[in-house]
Amino acid sequence: MPMPTDSDRLPPIPADEMSPAQRRAAEALVRGRRGALFGPFVPMLRSPELMDRAQRLGEYLRYDSAIPARLRELAILVTARHFRQAYEWHVHAPAAAEAGLAAATITAIAAGRRPQGLPADEAAVYDFCTELHSERRVSDATYAAALAVLGDGGLVDLCGVCGYYGLLALIMNVARTPLPPGASTPWTDSGE
Repeated sequence: MPMPTDSDRLPPIPADEMSPAQRRAAEALVRGRRGALFGPFVPMLRSPELMDRAQRLGEYLRYDSAIPARLRELAILVTARHFRQAYEWHVHAPAAAEAGLAAATITAIAAGRRPQGLPADEAAVYDFCTELHSERRVSDATYAAALAVLGDGGLVDLCGVCGYYGLLALIMNVARTPLPPGASTPWTDSGE
């Protein structure tokens, strides 16, 4: 299969070129809470079974998990920043603001800085997610702080959020999923 000439390595598949399995997976996604095939699901459709299973996990983590929306969106932004995934950021920065995350917190995370003056619950989630991504584990103190905020189930869901959005970020980074027209990268630093 030839490489695409533009930067998007795995662009949308025209409906008339989808396999029956791809069509079923796309239709299930569109019928769900997302209502459209976009972002990470465009490249993921190349593996319809993975897409179907992953999107169901994501639907739980985004809409029904034990983590309050403000803290969940904070975890997603930390994950998007860690993987430098601009599309994920583009979708979730407005959702984070809508959920009540302070604009200064969103700006600091985009710049790669620890936000100042975080409430205790946000500090616990921020520290847990950044430590998990950078160290691939968390210290006892970081674990205890997050556990006090989220409980056992919420803590496991928080790991799920980091892992799920990390999966989406990696797929979109490999695919070079483009930002929507008119959107720009949120990063204020030069990169790696």
